[in-house]
Amino acid sequence: MNNIVAIVGRPNVGKSTLFNRLTESRDAIIHETSGVTRDRNYGKANWNGYDFSVIDTGGYVVNSEDIFEEEIRKQAMLAIDEAEVIIFMVDVLSGITDLDDSVAQILRKSKKKVLLVVNKVDNNERVYDASVFYGLGLGEIYTISSVSGSGTGDLLDKVVELFPNEPVEEVESEIPKITIVGRPNVGKSSLANSLIGEDRNIVTPISGTTRDSINTYYNKYGHEFILIDTAGLRKKGKVSENVEFYSVMRSIRAIENSDVCLLLLDATRGIETQDVNIFHLIEKNKKGVVVLVNKWDLVEKDTHSTKKFTEAIKERIAPFNDVPIIFTSATTKQRIFQVLEEAMKVYKSRQQRIQTSKLNELMLEAIEAYPPPSTKGKFVKIKYVSQLPTITPSFAFYCNLPQYVKDPYKRYLENRLRENFDFTGVPIQIYMRKK
Repeated sequence: MNNIVAIVGRPNVGKSTLFNRLTESRDAIIHETSGVTRDRNYGKANWNGYDFSVIDTGGYVVNSEDIFEEEIRKQAMLAIDEAEVIIFMVDVLSGITDLDDSVAQILRKSKKKVLLVVNKVDNNERVYDASVFYGLGLGEIYTISSVSGSGTGDLLDKVVELFPNEPVEEVESEIPKITIVGRPNVGKSSLANSLIGEDRNIVTPISGTTRDSINTYYNKYGHEFILIDTAGLRKKGKVSENVEFYSVMRSIRAIENSDVCLLLLDATRGIETQDVNIFHLIEKNKKGVVVLVNKWDLVEKDTHSTKKFTEAIKERIAPFNDVPIIFTSATTKQRIFQVLEEAMKVYKSRQQRIQTSKLNELMLEAIEAYPPPSTKGKFVKIKYVSQLPTITPSFAFYCNLPQYVKDPYKRYLENRLRENFDFTGVPIQIYMRKK
């Protein structure tokens, strides 16, 4: 179970600075390509052996200059729905504002674990000023300076103390978990129904581990897995306003709990930014992925349609574009069986262990053919390769100067691995280690 921590509060209280500090320099997953660069919204953090996700709700508000009370209240409601722990951030310089008051009211009623964090407290006088925030009725206050980082250690100690579960090592479940993800209205429910539609007697629902998402145990045609449908989860009333935020929140939870994700695109709309965001989310969580282009029956086709569409998708999701792409229709059940075959194949590829001798034989030859470029007159020598004992495929390349091996060369190594072994649809991690 992955814990989610949400940061809420008015604009300009320092939410993004705290977010960046908690997730350190790890890239955030959601980066809009078109238009305005939004704040980075979703990242991974680790403290005292606990891995957790951090969501900066502020990044989701459009034009934060003219933000309304309504927008912030919506963020608070979303955080209450989705997060285990909520960090409510206020600014010591402005004291309690009406907006802080109304957010505090929502949070007090929510029965959620809320930590009230007073930011910009960087001297003793401000520590004294911070005590006014006890007036919000949310209990203990935590004073921090998100710019310098003072106070964040104590805050994080408290955050992980509030998590409902002990830190657990990720364990591989016996039965593969396959999750259908995608933007709202791309046909996730129809796909789930097509996959499990007939022979209802074989389908026994397993009580949901992920709140609200529908988990169905599937066992036929020689395949056994749990199908998780994230569709039909959006609460009515919230749908139109903050669809994007909501679908991302839901997707995060579902993706983190799965082995392979079926990312559904709408053929009539092409690949959109939100689809690319969800794809990166799957990749960052190191899950297997199969891209499905749904509603293919509704598209006017010429002889090059699938080829053009495939190229457009690969271009948008690069550099990791060694993924299966299937053109399907959930309503006409076109290629539905192929979807299952492909998902199970990706699941198996993600689990494969490669013999060390075979790995070294092939990879050292590739390295000899194209050695790492020298940096500052220093030559990198890679002596040995091994696969690490992790759930997802990770490889360590042992060499004399790991710090000089840059991303383009790691991509070269990854491409050679993909050429020699079947890792289609599976993200690969490459680490350079000192030998």
